[in-house]
Amino acid sequence: MSHIERLKEKLAKLRLKGMLENLDFVVKQTAEKNLDPWAALSMLADLEIEQRLQNSVALRWRQSKLNEKVSIDQFDFDHHKSRKEQKGKILNLMNLEFIQKRMDVILIGTPGTGKTFLAKAIAFTACNNNIKVLFTTAIDMINHLIAAEADRSLLKKLHYYQSADLLVCDELGYLSLGEQGSHLFFQVISQRHKQKSTVLTTNLPFAEWGKVFDSTTVATAIADRLVYNSEVLIMGGQSYRRKHH
Repeated sequence: MSHIERLKEKLAKLRLKGMLENLDFVVKQTAEKNLDPWAALSMLADLEIEQRLQNSVALRWRQSKLNEKVSIDQFDFDHHKSRKEQKGKILNLMNLEFIQKRMDVILIGTPGTGKTFLAKAIAFTACNNNIKVLFTTAIDMINHLIAAEADRSLLKKLHYYQSADLLVCDELGYLSLGEQGSHLFFQVISQRHKQKSTVLTTNLPFAEWGKVFDSTTVATAIADRLVYNSEVLIMGGQSYRRKHH
């Protein structure tokens, strides 16, 4: 067995896949360009780091449950003045500093005004920056939590919604969550409060959250925590979907 084959075996055992896959290329480069051993080793290490990052980003995407890849450059800022007026704020969210600061983002507006698109664009950007993201609808999250409560795996399921650095909770307000659902929603929000970032989209202004949650007391408690350290964007205008169909 040659030296290079023995080295490949060792790299495989150490699970240094990036180095293993690029070894022949780096050896060839070293010979052709007369690289010193340190430059060759450094190149191999860089290639390993790059591959690990790419693998990690791919994993973040799979874990996120996002069903499409959307980016902010696809967002039509000219569709409505509320988009133009808040362009600076929206673009600022894309640098993801709010996640480091554990801030929340609340997008309020009638259907078709771009709330979900923006939430997904933020989530996709976060995935690409190797941040742990989870995308869900409010009702889907509550259904899963109610099922978990029934089979006594609630703590595990709450941890699932707690562990993401960014939780995107879409479509709050279309269906009432009832007493059990309201209390479970409160648990998710209060556990994440000041610890992790949540992006929430809703068709209802805060004053009408009592319609979704079991009581105005619970609605107020949830709103207070979300508004405490957050960016609130009010999206206006006609439905963008209707305009383009």
